[in-house]
Amino acid sequence: MTEFDKMVSGQHYNALDKTLISYRETARLACAKFTAHPSKGNMKHITRLFKSMGTAILESGFQCDYGINITVGKNFYANFHCVLLDSAEIVIGDDVLLGPAVHIYTATHPKDAEQRRRGICYALPVTIGNNVWVGGGAKILAGVTIGDNAIIGANAVVTKDVTANQIYY
Repeated sequence: MTEFDKMVSGQHYNALDKTLISYRETARLACAKFTAHPSKGNMKHITRLFKSMGTAILESGFQCDYGINITVGKNFYANFHCVLLDSAEIVIGDDVLLGPAVHIYTATHPKDAEQRRRGICYALPVTIGNNVWVGGGAKILAGVTIGDNAIIGANAVVTKDVTANQIYY
């Protein structure tokens, strides 16, 4: 089993693996090209990365780890400087709005310092339902599911699931 296979299946994996580093470099380059000249033409650099993309508007400063684990529905909007760390799947529904500097993290690390030093990580998926609004500066942590029509307040740190129609501060 490759480190990539381990990563996407939620097992411990080595983030220092050469193949994973290469995938991240590809994503960084695509994001840098888009950020340097954010246009519909340069959006292709991001679109090529994503597992699946409906209709989306991304403002400059967008960053992702791999892109290949991101699925986005219709009418997705990510404001300036959003970060999606997609070591596991990030699934985003239709009509989702991300405020500026929203970060979504699927990667996490073991409690054991020696494992962290060796580059060992694991990742848990994040799912965001339809019609969700995530306020600026919010952080959504690994393993979280956000239900339809939820609102995440600005600067919130979401550490647990948010049910449909809930407002989370």
